[in-house]
Parts: sequence; structure tokens; C-alpha cells
Amino acid sequence: MANAAVGIDLGGSHVLATIVDGDGNIVAREGQDIVDHDFEVVVKQIGESVDALLSQTKEKIAGIGLGSPGNIDVATGTVRYSPNFGWHDVPLGERLRERLKSPVFVGNDARCATLGEYTHGTGRGTANFVLLTLGTGIGGGIVAEGMLILGSQGGAGEIGHHQIRATDGFICGCGKVGCFEAQASGTGLIRHALALAPSFPRSTLVSAKPEKLGSKPIRKAAEAGDQHGLAAWTRYLDDLARGVANIIAFVNPEMIALGGGVASAGDFMLSGLRPRVEELTTMVPRGHTKLVVASLGNDAGAIGAATMARRGGLTTAG
Repeated sequence: MANAAVGIDLGGSHVLATIVDGDGNIVAREGQDIVDHDFEVVVKQIGESVDALLSQTKEKIAGIGLGSPGNIDVATGTVRYSPNFGWHDVPLGERLRERLKSPVFVGNDARCATLGEYTHGTGRGTANFVLLTLGTGIGGGIVAEGMLILGSQGGAGEIGHHQIRATDGFICGCGKVGCFEAQASGTGLIRHALALAPSFPRSTLVSAKPEKLGSKPIRKAAEAGDQHGLAAWTRYLDDLARGVANIIAFVNPEMIALGGGVASAGDFMLSGLRPRVEELTTMVPRGHTKLVVASLGNDAGAIGAATMARRGGLTTAG
């Protein structure tokens, strides 16, 4: 297990700690549900998960990497702002280095997932690559000419927050109207279904408790030919295609990989998405950006975080 590293994926409701070998394979994992977003409580839970993980191996660990939601100062590991946790300028990297007595590198979770998918997943062999994670929100990352783009303040890759329906869209959690995330995340699919519900009074999709509605039942209903599900899915794909076509115009990547829960729709999603994207692609040659489902699934963030630790930073330079 040469060159093994610890990769941690910190989510709003769960922390996953893994040992990842040099080939990008997860060989051990430990996790805890997060029930309190207090900074010190979360640090304690991360430490406990890593302790439990390391007790399973006698191998030398190259380092520890952690992907966290929010804007991260990658030089120090400080989380400048994380709306998921309500954190402002918390010294996550510093506290974990003290707690774990080991080098700890902290990066944005979506950028870590991009690094994982680029290094060990569908992005291997490409020079220009984009990952989109379609979950509760939309995360992502951009690799241009073989380099993971971070931007001057670590904010490059916030793909979910370009506006695609600025005048008639849903209100995004960031405060803007019609963000890509608001329209084309799993939450966006639910919003489309709820917005269309009055047109389908006999629909069984929206029960007496619409807050319990999830994106998977809507997608399954669409696959089964349910009219309400199909209408919501069609609107969803239209908005997803808008955002993807914009990304092609911005970056002109060889490949865009779709990860996250909604992307589990696989060919059902891609078969509807590809022609819509082609129609909206204008200023770069059509048909040259491959749209695929990401291969690492929910493990991409942890694998990328371990890769970051092994390399001593959030970089594609091996």
C-alpha cells in the first residue's frame, strides 16, 4: 500500500475518512453522522474518525487531506466561509494539525472531487476537463490545459452560481435568482415538480407532505412515463443543458463528467441532455465535448483529498 494517504470528505451531515492507496483505491473507511455544526464539535468528530481509521493499519501514511464545503484558503486550511456549516474564518487546517499531529491539507470539497475524478476516474488522459456534481446543490471544478484552476481566492469552479434564468428562475440559496444550482440541482428538479403540480391535480408525485418529495422518485416517475414526472424532468433537462452549454462556451473542455445523486440516472439523463446541449452550443465546434457520468461516485471527494495530501497541495501536478 505504498504512498497511502488519508482522504476525508466533510459533508453537512456526514464525515467520511478513508485510506487511499497510491492507485486511488479506498482500502479502509470510517465515518460519522454530523448532528452539530459547532466548529469544535466537528473537529472532534473528524479526529475520532481518523483515529478509528488509522487503528486499522500499520502502514506509513503520506499525509491527511480534507475536502470541506465553502471557500478555503488552501495555504493555511482556513475556511473563510461555509454556508453549510455557518462558519466564518475558522482555522480548520490548524486545529486538525494540532489534533492529529500530522500534515493536514484542506481544500474545497468539489475541487477535491474534481482532482479525484481527473486523476483516477473519467478525466484520466484529458487536458481540459470539468466535473459537475448534481446533488442538493451543484459543485464542480475545472481543469484547463492539465491544471486544476483555483483562482486568486480559491473560488474558481463555483459553476453552480452562474445565472441561467435571472428574470424568471427560482431563488438560490446564495441570494441570486435563477442560478444554475437553483434550477438544475436535485433540489431544482424537486422545485420544477412542485411548480408544475397545479397542472397535474391527479398526480401521485406530490403527496400531502410535499416537503418529503425527493429527486429520485421524480426521475423514476419520468422513466416510467408519468406525465407530471416527465414534465418536470423536461424542464430540468432544459435548464441543465443551458448551464452545460455555457460551460462549454466558457472552458471548451474535452469532457464534462456528471456526478452526484441525479447523475445516477445515467443514459436516461444523457440521452435527453446531449441533443439539447448540441443545439445550444454555438461558438465552439459542436460534438467535441463528451458528456459522461463520473465513475468515482460519492468517493471522488475522499480520493481527491488523499491525492491532495500525497502531492502536498490541491494540484494536478503528480
